[in-house]
Amino acid sequence: MEEEEQQGGDQRVMKKRVAAALKSMQLEQQKREAMKQLLESQAYERLMNIRVANHELYDQVVNVIISLAQTGRLQGKMSETMLLSILSKITTKKEPTINFRHK
Repeated sequence: MEEEEQQGGDQRVMKKRVAAALKSMQLEQQKREAMKQLLESQAYERLMNIRVANHELYDQVVNVIISLAQTGRLQGKMSETMLLSILSKITTKKEPTINFRHK
């Protein structure tokens, strides 16, 4: 009896995991389709390379591009140069400064 309940619980957990994975795959597919429409082919290829190398950076860039498109600040398809500009703004790190205090 307890084994059946445990198996039923395990199956529910597995179904939830599969449903969550399927939902994330669908969301990722929607992102890729949107990027195909918003980016020129070279920019799209570069973005897919970023996706493979650094998924967090990819998500940040996609969110920026989508917000630009939604607010109407993106005229036509985004070029690779524009994508590189966005990347440089996102990835620019402030240089640490060292201050020496003399006694």
